Amino acid sequence: MHTIADLHIHSKYSRATSPQMEPVMIDFWAKKKGINIVGTGDFTHPAYFKELKDKLVEDGSGLLELKVASHQSPVTSKTKFMLTSEIACIYKHGGKCRRLHICVNAPSFETVSKINAELTRLKCNLRSDGRPIIGLSAKQLAELCFSIDERVMIIPAHAWTPWFAVFGSKSGYDSLQECFEELTPKIFAIETGLSSDPAMNWRLSQLDDITLLSNSDAHSPANLGREANVFDLKDYTYDEIREIIKTKDKKRFLYTIEFFPQEGKYHYDGHLSCNFSCAPHEAKLKYKNICPKCKRPLVLGVDHRVEDLADRPLGFKPKNLIPYKSLIPLQEIIAECQQKTKSCKSVVAQYEEMIAKGGSEFNILLNLSRNDIKNISTELIAEAIMRMRDGKIIATPGYDGVYGVIKVFKEGELLSQKSKQKVLL
Repeated sequence: MHTIADLHIHSKYSRATSPQMEPVMIDFWAKKKGINIVGTGDFTHPAYFKELKDKLVEDGSGLLELKVASHQSPVTSKTKFMLTSEIACIYKHGGKCRRLHICVNAPSFETVSKINAELTRLKCNLRSDGRPIIGLSAKQLAELCFSIDERVMIIPAHAWTPWFAVFGSKSGYDSLQECFEELTPKIFAIETGLSSDPAMNWRLSQLDDITLLSNSDAHSPANLGREANVFDLKDYTYDEIREIIKTKDKKRFLYTIEFFPQEGKYHYDGHLSCNFSCAPHEAKLKYKNICPKCKRPLVLGVDHRVEDLADRPLGFKPKNLIPYKSLIPLQEIIAECQQKTKSCKSVVAQYEEMIAKGGSEFNILLNLSRNDIKNISTELIAEAIMRMRDGKIIATPGYDGVYGVIKVFKEGELLSQKSKQKVLL
């Protein structure tokens, strides 16, 4: 069965996160998006872990369901949950301060209880935030988790972002081996993050046997599934998913769903405070990695860092690659077509109408024909989705915490307000 899984999100207990990020609303929005399996997020937080145990039930598969399915959802199938959390490891190693975010996926409440108890014994403050900051190294965290349950998955989160990532330009490493040392064989996947896509990661031969995962890292329900993974599952169990990821099984790992990486907020180099950004080659050759406005070092983005570590040219494709599809969230497409913000009432209303008629956001973006999309929306939206599927986009890359902008229509291509349901061809 084709299954869409988003295995890294956050709960209402994380900073800057919507109060709606709790199991019932996550279930509701997962169905709206077309997500079959979703991470719980934040299982280390005591209050949220209690809530998870109160609202979710284990069925012996290593996955969980709501005890009572959300009555609000128009879809009858149940969302499956996987116990997940993200932990911030801040520590010194190799003469440098390291700041890494690590995803921890677990197969049972029992395993999570033991992980949380051991972290608490080691004086980690799990109550401070849904994504706690701990003084253990990434390797020490991995050792702790594996000693409790070998089936735990340790996955470096958004592996390329500058500030908190295993390959980040500010505090990361040049290889997984440097970070995890003898435990490296047990680290069989990384998360590419919003600012990189698989094609960028294929440039590193050291990642050939590493499975590239894509997840939303959502802090609000509307952002669920902005990146995801598509599996072909038979048994619908935690162990099956883990085995697919561990073995990089091309027959059962069908593809990942990606942001266009330019939309990620760390794709290019730049300085937010100076309103300045540039491509890696400009930063290196023209500016010597120094901001031309304030004369301080630029924040080197994901594209720059990939270029630094790559040992292959852009466009290289390894033999065992997992394919991917780049999408623009449906509300962003509608907003561009209406020439309004994505939170505008008319945009939200059209989004809800399309979901009600089209089944789910992913069904619309991935599966429906042009004519079917036109019948539930407009000719303009259908044209926009076709262009997105063909990769015909105009990108303004994000940098230093600023999201990029992805459009499908050129400046002036949309007609006036009265006739903007048509496209100038």
